[in-house]
Order: sequence, then C-alpha cells, then structure tokens
Amino acid sequence: MPENNITPQEAEAAAASYTGTMKISVVSSIGLVPVEGAVVTISYTGDPQAPLNMLTTDSSGQTPVVSLPAPPLELSLQPENEIMPYSEYNITVTAEGYEPVLVSGSEVFADQLALQPIRMNPLAATEDDENVVIIPAHTLFGEYPPKIPEDEIKPMAETGEIVLSRVVIPEYIIVHDGVPSDPTATNYWVRYKDYIKNVASCEIYSTWPESALYANILVIMSFTLNRVYTEWYRNQGYDFTITSSTAYDQKWVYGRNIFENIDYLVDTIFANYLSRPGVRQPIFTSYCDGRRVTCAGLSQWGSKYLGDQGYSPIEIIRYYYGNDMYINTAEIISGVPSSYPGYALGIGASGDKVRQLQTQLNRIARNYPAIPTITADGIYGPLTANAVSTFQGIFGLPKTGVTDYATWYEISDIYVGVTRIAEPG
Repeated sequence: MPENNITPQEAEAAAASYTGTMKISVVSSIGLVPVEGAVVTISYTGDPQAPLNMLTTDSSGQTPVVSLPAPPLELSLQPENEIMPYSEYNITVTAEGYEPVLVSGSEVFADQLALQPIRMNPLAATEDDENVVIIPAHTLFGEYPPKIPEDEIKPMAETGEIVLSRVVIPEYIIVHDGVPSDPTATNYWVRYKDYIKNVASCEIYSTWPESALYANILVIMSFTLNRVYTEWYRNQGYDFTITSSTAYDQKWVYGRNIFENIDYLVDTIFANYLSRPGVRQPIFTSYCDGRRVTCAGLSQWGSKYLGDQGYSPIEIIRYYYGNDMYINTAEIISGVPSSYPGYALGIGASGDKVRQLQTQLNRIARNYPAIPTITADGIYGPLTANAVSTFQGIFGLPKTGVTDYATWYEISDIYVGVTRIAEPG
C-alpha cells in the first residue's frame, strides 16, 4: 500500500498546480424553470469575503464551466492521509424575484467536473430570508457513525395481496434527514436518480477507476431498492423511505454538489440492482470504507484497489458478496411517459417513439429556449438530432445527437418536471 508523505505545506503548494472545474445550474424551486441572469459568486469556504469568480447564468440557468484550485489528485487515491483531498467553496446566488441562496462547502477534486445544483425560492414563496445549504465533510474524510449491521435479505409478511411482486424503480423516494426516531428531521421528496447521484457523491471519490464507481453505485442502488421493496420504514410506522444517517442507511446531503462522471454513470445504469438466485427482493448490500470501519459487505477503499488492478464491476461485486450475486434490471420505471424503445434513436429512425421524443423536446424548449423547436413529424432528421444534442449539452450527457438509454430517460425526467405545476416536497 503506498505511503502518503505529503505534508500540509507541500499539499498547499502543490494545489497551485492542480485544478478542478465547476458548473452551477440554477432553477426555481417551483416547477422546473431555469433562472436566467442569476449572479453567482464563488469563494473559498475558509475565506468567504474574497470572491474568486463572479458568473451569470444563461437562458438554461447555467454558468460557464470555471476552473478552481484543488489539492493534488493523489490525496483522493489513497486512504492514509489527514489532508482533505478536495477544496471547499462557498457559492452565493442572487436573482431578481428570488431569495438569495448560499451553499457552503461545495467540493472540487483535481481533474473532476463538479455540478452544483441550486434551487431558488421565489420571493414570498417562503418565510426564509435566505436559503442556506451546508455540505459537511465527505464520508471518506469526516467522522460518521458506522452502519448498524442488518441481514441482507429481509423477512416479508405474506399478506396474500399481489403487492411488490416485482422490483419497480420509483419516481421519488422520501428521505428523512436524520435518524429514524427524530421527529424534528425534515422529510425530502427526492427523484430516485438524483438521490443515487447525491449518495454516490457523498460516499465515494469521483477520482476512482470507473469500474469501482460502477460497482459502488450498484451497491448503493440495491441498498436503496431493498428499502423501497420491503417498505422497511413504513412497516415500522414511519412515513419515509430511507434516512440520511450513516448508522442506519447511507449519507445524503440536501443541496450538495455531484460529479459529472457519477452523474452520467447513474443515468446509464439506474434501473439495475443486485440479486441472488431465488430471491425476489433486491439484496440489502452492506458496505463500509474498509479502513476505519470494516463490515461483511463491500469495502469502498478495497473496491478502489480492485478497480486499479483491472477488476470489472461484477468481479468487484462478487469479490465481496460471492459468485452467486448478479446484476438484475427492473422491468418497470415509474413516472415516465413512455418506456425506452429498446434501441438508440438516431438520424433515419421514425415512428411513434420519435414523435413522442419530439413532442417532449418541444415542451422542454419552452422552459429551456436554447433547445430549438422542431416539427413533431415522427422522423428523426438533422434538426431533431441537433435538438437532442443541445439537450444533452445542457443536462450533462455526451453531445452525440443520438437518443440512447440515458438520454431517453433524462428527456422523460425533464419533460415530467416541466409539465408539473409544482413538485412535491
């Protein structure tokens, strides 16, 4: 195991030559309306009165990508250090007609693109003078309670009703932001994919090998879907799906930033979970950091080292959970207007699925005018490809102009978001 001999002084000096990047997206908390012309100010969390950058959002509510100093990349690739492997930034956002927002502790790693979502409350929508988001230390760096052990397969009552007969990807889950027994903790309605992206950004470093990220995201999703499938907390009389406590569940932080590679990986595999033969429920996949805390399930740092050695995601999974664990895919995804056709749509495609796609893009374009309006004729021509490419650029997908699995469901999600008057929560 490599030793880390970098002193804090050397790390500070080296940080001058390392940079990460950040992009901020600003939307109204009511509906999915981008906030154009918002003024975004970035400063070090440790020196909030000295702005480093001042940016303005475009018609899609987004800032340009900005480079920011970050600690050396090596710090996030090995556990034996006491130096924070990321920089923390404060982000303040003001816009006419909205309450100001402050995010404190947004994380930037070397060579990584951080995506910071901002939700602004219209004036008079709430009684708050300012919306403040505090992002605590990353779970691999800060001190958090270890997970209370649980069985990986939960007993389920035989009610005789045909419920939960198959795994369904929920549209929303309800996150209780505290321990289960705390009645003062807030419950948040969170879109399923957004929840997974948030947890993964809290629990693992985005600088790790892609196979390790993939394996950890699978574990996080299976853990979550086991809570959904077994109605674990509802069966105990609670009104939420899962908590943000590391002692009971997995870390989730309201308003935190996520990372581009995690964002895209979740978009491509969000319907997956882990199964064992003959077991209907998603497996409750325990995991821990593997250094300060050990457990019967996956070691996060261990998975990183296996990824370094060329292990595939399923090989990493089976290393920790056994050779009878396999990747399954949910048949049903809740809250989408129409399921993926089963193949990518590109120039030359035609039919009802293309027409649905065009209609959804045109509705999204009313909120995001950078997306060109197209004729919903069911023919996937260059204009449709251009509209798809523009959508992909706004929402963090590769700009191919081809509607693949990740793009289809991202368009579906955004379409549902813009057609709702207001989201729950």
